[in-house]
Amino acid sequence: MMRVCDPMLPALARSFGVTTGPAAFTVSCYAIAYGLMQLLFGPLGDRWGKRRVIGFAALACVIGNLAALLAMSLEMLVAARMLAGAAAAGIIPLVLAWIGDTVPYEERQAVLARFLSASILGMIAGQWVSGVLTDLFGWRTVFAVLALLFCAAGTTISLNREVRSDPVRPALSHGHLQQILDVLGRPWARWILLNVAIEGAFAFSVMAFLPAYLVTEFGLGISWAAAVVALYGVGGMVYSFAAKPLLARLGESGQSLAGGCLLGLAWSLLALVAHWQVALPACVLAGIGYYMLHNTLTTHATQMAPEVRGTAVGLYASALFIGISAGVALTGLGVDRIGYRPLFLACGIGLALLGAAFALSLHRRVAESSGAESARPEPR
Repeated sequence: MMRVCDPMLPALARSFGVTTGPAAFTVSCYAIAYGLMQLLFGPLGDRWGKRRVIGFAALACVIGNLAALLAMSLEMLVAARMLAGAAAAGIIPLVLAWIGDTVPYEERQAVLARFLSASILGMIAGQWVSGVLTDLFGWRTVFAVLALLFCAAGTTISLNREVRSDPVRPALSHGHLQQILDVLGRPWARWILLNVAIEGAFAFSVMAFLPAYLVTEFGLGISWAAAVVALYGVGGMVYSFAAKPLLARLGESGQSLAGGCLLGLAWSLLALVAHWQVALPACVLAGIGYYMLHNTLTTHATQMAPEVRGTAVGLYASALFIGISAGVALTGLGVDRIGYRPLFLACGIGLALLGAAFALSLHRRVAESSGAESARPEPR
């Protein structure tokens, strides 16, 4: 559901008589609602049980997609996408938090990489199938299919006996706001949140506009453009299978640096080479690079505040999607003024610098931890 509007932007622009920039609000508004609602769903998952909240959130996604199916104006579609984004906020971050609850840290990055395989398959399907259905039957068909899928998934989860028996914690005396402030009071948590917000702004600004770029600049059909961009997900799949040996060889800091550099190279190629074929290797490289960097950030996010992990990972997702919404909105304004390729180049340079900065901070953190360990007096 997250990426289905990317390939249909040209069709939405034609349908509602606008340019690609205004149509892109269907992407940015989803991200805004998704990001803000993390502040609610994280604490709810900590109290009522993460899997229970996931089931109800999936059922709420049905309403948002039905509203999108029936939208008669761009404003109505934007509102429907905000509703869908608000509901979807209770799914992936709480799954990540649940993994943090149940998987030891030393095994977590490999498990999160396997979890990424499922989310990447969803992203590939969302972009490619959306493009195909939009070409064949129109964009409304996409939202009808999504409503059916979420209805089936939400019902299955909510009626599961094990999920229904998850314990409910008593309400905290200091309230949810204090939980959020406790997480934000930790310097390392603030650094993680800042990094993921910048990552979302730069990485997804290119992803949102790449299908429209391929359609308008090179005349590709929507379904073909969506298939090209889906190679980003293929790159992510490649990473998910290689995550364990890559981590063993490069370490977390080396993996972050390599990921940022691959993203910078990929998006710079798109900006500097005016042939649509360059998007094929660029999307694969970008997918590998993004998940190398993002998986490292996510692993650390699950450990920012273990005692309120749902709240902490919710803040992490909130920062990511606020970054995405800001990046896509600003890129939408810039596309109509300076074109696609200068913006792609700026995003590539920004991601390379981000990977280097986060890698350096990880290296310093490890060095400080080692120094603290060696400074401890040996027991007598």
